[in-house]
Amino acid sequence: MSIIKVDNLTFSYGYAYQKIFDKCSFVIDTDWKLGFIGRNGKGKTTFLKLLMGEYQYQGHIISSVPFDYFPYEVADKNNTVENIVSQIAPFCEQWQFVKELYALQLEEDILNRTFATLSSGEQTKVLLALLFVNQNKFHLIDEPTNHLDLQTRKVVAQYLKAKKGFVLVSHDRAFLDSCVDHILSLNRHTIEVQKCNYTSWKANFDNRQQHEQQQNDTLQKDIKQLQQAIKRTRQWADIIEASKIGQGAGDRGYIGHQSARMMQRAKATESRQRRAIEQKQALLKDVENTESLKLHPLRYVAKRLARLENVTVRYGTKTICNPVTFDVTNGDRIALCGTNGSGKSSIIKLLLGRDIDYGGTVSLSNNVVVSYVPQDTSFLQGSLFDFARQNGVDLTLFLTILRKLDFEREQFDKDMSQYSLGQKKKVLIANSLSQQAHLYIWDEPLNYIDIYSRVQIEQLLLQYPSTMMFVEHDSQFVNNIATKIVNVNKRSH
Repeated sequence: MSIIKVDNLTFSYGYAYQKIFDKCSFVIDTDWKLGFIGRNGKGKTTFLKLLMGEYQYQGHIISSVPFDYFPYEVADKNNTVENIVSQIAPFCEQWQFVKELYALQLEEDILNRTFATLSSGEQTKVLLALLFVNQNKFHLIDEPTNHLDLQTRKVVAQYLKAKKGFVLVSHDRAFLDSCVDHILSLNRHTIEVQKCNYTSWKANFDNRQQHEQQQNDTLQKDIKQLQQAIKRTRQWADIIEASKIGQGAGDRGYIGHQSARMMQRAKATESRQRRAIEQKQALLKDVENTESLKLHPLRYVAKRLARLENVTVRYGTKTICNPVTFDVTNGDRIALCGTNGSGKSSIIKLLLGRDIDYGGTVSLSNNVVVSYVPQDTSFLQGSLFDFARQNGVDLTLFLTILRKLDFEREQFDKDMSQYSLGQKKKVLIANSLSQQAHLYIWDEPLNYIDIYSRVQIEQLLLQYPSTMMFVEHDSQFVNNIATKIVNVNKRSH
């Protein structure tokens, strides 16, 4: 057991930008299972890269152990897993790597496959196994759950629960709760460490904010009363000072003394007011005011918007899923659930009219307006304003939603290719929320989205009765939002 000490850490990406970290200090134990949370674009990945020594900074990061970062870069994805292991972990014995594979419910024969042929879940598991065979290091794990199905997330969570000595960046609340014992929270103006899981941290954070809000309200009243007292005292002092005119020398001396006392009281009251203001400024620095979003869905004239009957998806000659049958009716919020590669995204694309080989019947009712959030964000580049114009959405509404999703105004003028993955996903969600539609189809909308925005989107969908079909592997989101679950089962061959 040893510690990692961060002392007066200060970092920014340039003089024109706000500091990402400003004189931050805290200590991490290398035996901890540390969940790292915070808003999109606020510096979580930056902090991991600072630990890796990739950026220059002010202050000190002191550690007796080296760091290792997930995900590893795989230069040649057509290489076999066995060769990749020998390149990244040359001192690892094969039995050690196979032991990690078994813990992640992978078979040894995966060593002979090329990395490119692995599913996203298999790739994540292989890279995690590689991370933990590199022993005597403190592991920095950056968002491992994106694109992982629910079952794979459970397997990875159990795997990490049996480990120690890592920082885990994740926005999946249930995942964090199942595998961490400390939380490192990157707040608006501070960084803090607590011994707890995510749920306990959130309760503590909310209680503290409530307590500080009560203190703030009390201090606001005190400041108002002090301001009124200063005003009254000054008025009295002025009246007494004016009464000296025309009086005798003795009277003027007495009145002058009274006037001086009045002014002294005014200065003392002002001093108390300054202290009250300083106390107030120390409060609510990290408050998260998530503004309510709005949605204006269209209601379709008929009850049923779409029907899928005995639908199977085919890739070449291979049928990948068992037949699926369900209706989409007004007010449904349908979650398509299943393992990676079972055909969930393909079923979504069938409803969008994409050219995909399938069996069965897919019918979308006449004149149904669909709003779509794709899984992929890599196509986003260029101007945010051009994007809004191309998609025919109201620019003011679009930008307002982005601001409510914690987009800072200076982000608006950047090329979208410079956005973080979470920020790109917010652009796609804001675009969909700006559209009036009968049916909202979202494919893994929460990938890379921070916890605060996830809760914000949940509250929106619960408040406004919309019709929706979505694929999402955040179990808490599915449990809170879905009115119907459709299981898409991979076909066994």
